[in-house]
Amino acid sequence: MTPLALTLLPAVFFIAMVLTMVGLGGGLIFSPLFVLLGLPQAGAASAALLLNLVAAGAAAWTYARRGMVDYALGLPLIAASSLTAPLGAGLNLRLPPGVFLAVLATILILAGAVMLLPPRAEEEPRAPRRARMLGGAAIGACTGLLGGLLGIGGGVFIVPLLVHVLGVPVRTAAASSTFIVCFSSLTGFAGYASLSAVDWAFVLPAAGACALGGLAGARLMAHRLHGRAVRLVFSLTLLAMSLGLLARLL
Repeated sequence: MTPLALTLLPAVFFIAMVLTMVGLGGGLIFSPLFVLLGLPQAGAASAALLLNLVAAGAAAWTYARRGMVDYALGLPLIAASSLTAPLGAGLNLRLPPGVFLAVLATILILAGAVMLLPPRAEEEPRAPRRARMLGGAAIGACTGLLGGLLGIGGGVFIVPLLVHVLGVPVRTAAASSTFIVCFSSLTGFAGYASLSAVDWAFVLPAAGACALGGLAGARLMAHRLHGRAVRLVFSLTLLAMSLGLLARLL
């Protein structure tokens, strides 16, 4: 492992800890960070997806043990996102780096702004079960494609859509999202691995830091954070990262 990669391990731990608290695995920041550090675009996205899988898996395991994951809601999203994530990986190879960062920055701004909106009141009726399943499948297909394309797993799209479209409580959405993005991250990474080489000397130690960060973030969210705090952390994280990307582009 290079000295630069070694110094990144504490950052990998911290990023995974913060983002798993809001239903993400870390790919949201890892992908643009690795690009800015000079990794090839496809290599950055593939590494980010694998780390996203590890961190989200560690968090999902903690949430599942506490009964916070909505499996009935997650299954349609998993099926659809797992099918479209490899397609996004293929599209990534045709996307210029400037466009890649511009699209990612735009997505972060929109998702961060949406999550600042107050969620539906808990007493309001949710969408009917059939509508939730169909809506979940549509959300999964779109988020899998975009997540695979950008190397971020898709959680950044899943949480706001579950909260504001399907009326899912924010803590349930964040916990379920970590379970869902495990599968889209896995299939997206498999798509990249079949097209380009993976830097295992960096990815494997970083995966260990990600697992520890994911467990720590899940414990903090499960024990200490409420819905409003989760939304605030989510929004501030996204908006701060989007500003960094825009500054880089300009």
